[in-house]
Amino acid sequence: MASVPPSPIVAGLTGCCPRCGARSLFAGWIKFADRCTHCGLDFSGFNVGDGPAAFLTLILGGLVAAMAIMVELTFSPPFWVHLLLWPPITLALIVASLRASKGVLLVLEYRNAAREGRINPL
Repeated sequence: MASVPPSPIVAGLTGCCPRCGARSLFAGWIKFADRCTHCGLDFSGFNVGDGPAAFLTLILGGLVAAMAIMVELTFSPPFWVHLLLWPPITLALIVASLRASKGVLLVLEYRNAAREGRINPL
């Protein structure tokens, strides 16, 4: 009986193979494994590129900017407090969520059969 593959969000958060659901997507913190140890799906053919980092920088950058504005308007701290507070928070948020976002994009690439350089000729 074939197992039901997990949703893209669940697979990305847990590092599951998009085909079989085994937790074999990553070989390190953010490094993809070469292939699934359970079903043999080759992960090296997928290319998420810089998409996860770009999305996270834009999304989390907007969130951190909004938080910085709220802190400024609420507490009016000196500028050096902002310099010490927001860069480490931004970096921590991006690094903490990079693994999940890479996993989600790889699973979505698999599910949608997205490949690089496929243009239909007229």
